[in-house]
Amino acid sequence: MLDLAEQALGCVPACDGAQATVTTERSLLLRFARSRPTQATGIDDLSVQVTVLRDGHIGSATTNGGDREALAACARAAAERAQAAARAGGTGAYPGFPLPAPVRSNDGHDADTARLDPAAGGSALEAAFAVAAARGVEAHGVWSAAEVETAISSTAGLCASERVTDAFGKVTCFAPGGRSGYASAAAVAARALDLGALAERAAAKAMMAGAPARLAPGEYPVVMEAAAVGELLTWLGYTAFDGLGFAEGRSALDGRLGRRVSAPSINISDSPRYPGTLPRGFDAEGVPKRPLPLIQDGVAAGVTHDTRSAALAGGGASSTGHALAPGGSPWGAPPTNLVMVGGGAGDEAELCRPVERGLYVTRLWYTNAVREKETLITGVTRDGTALIEHGEVTRPLEDLRLTDSVLGILERAEALTARTELTSEGEFYGRRFATGVVCPGLRCASVRFTA
Repeated sequence: MLDLAEQALGCVPACDGAQATVTTERSLLLRFARSRPTQATGIDDLSVQVTVLRDGHIGSATTNGGDREALAACARAAAERAQAAARAGGTGAYPGFPLPAPVRSNDGHDADTARLDPAAGGSALEAAFAVAAARGVEAHGVWSAAEVETAISSTAGLCASERVTDAFGKVTCFAPGGRSGYASAAAVAARALDLGALAERAAAKAMMAGAPARLAPGEYPVVMEAAAVGELLTWLGYTAFDGLGFAEGRSALDGRLGRRVSAPSINISDSPRYPGTLPRGFDAEGVPKRPLPLIQDGVAAGVTHDTRSAALAGGGASSTGHALAPGGSPWGAPPTNLVMVGGGAGDEAELCRPVERGLYVTRLWYTNAVREKETLITGVTRDGTALIEHGEVTRPLEDLRLTDSVLGILERAEALTARTELTSEGEFYGRRFATGVVCPGLRCASVRFTA
């Protein structure tokens, strides 16, 4: 793959710099609904992306062909786009492709997962179906596994490659009355996924006894499972930690670095080698990934940059290894290995004990930003929302719409579980790039619900 990247680079016309990225994806995805398989997809894809720099502007093109003619056509197209951008926009802000730096190896590849044996997925589905049948519910969900290899070569002398694997599983169980429950897991190795255990967790939520309670909109104490916390932190990545937003003054941390922004118990970092995460050695520009503190003891400590956002930010900022695309992505440079350290609670049941009346939230669904600079988001609770009374989860609860600030929730955080888990959406509708958030369960003194 590195040879192919160098061949592509050799086809680029004279320019101010260029990078060739070769990516292969081999993946399986099995979907199921009503406790039976519904779809099986296999992907075996190779793509070559050429990115060309001209007068501070970037032009890119991609091909699935690996022959000389396809590579040359791709390189010409990238060069023409860079030239057109330079003609239209004058001198651009991109300073040039990064120089090479040592990349530390990681434990992000599992040989068994890389075999992509469909029988492993079939067995996982069978386990989920058996649990669903025994509990009297229907199982819906996904099992997926992949191996992705990336190779980068640039005119700056950079040459890097790595292989990673990932696996994802989720189960949503529906009880006869329509009540639902959810559980999911992600890992480097497919053998770490136990769809039977996920189905047990999901079924227990779906089959919770009692008529659903109803709460009026308002502010309530809340206990959140890791899946809900991970959703909040994902949004914090885009609204607070993204270096492009910070450089453009859109970040919630604009003017707040070095100040307290959450409870002192909150420690968040981007840690690509943290146990349980989905590690990578370098970003889309070949810049090595290293641990980066973002919030330490409640104080804002930093943001994540790619080469472009660092140049825009100025003040000596440099890339922290968070490029999503060579030359910068329209999505900015958000963290991709967020980790929030756990606390002292044994489990979610212990988090519930001090709560006289509040909500137990499994996960949040259809979340969107309302005011990014305030980290204000809105989303609906789903698949296992329950009422907490006198320190215990007592009965199901009709779902409510959360509308609150992520930093505000973290500022009002009272306790965290000691155990953390990797949470991930795991839905891949384009080129596969598996990410996740490692986080604990959380109790917040007050969360606002608006509908």
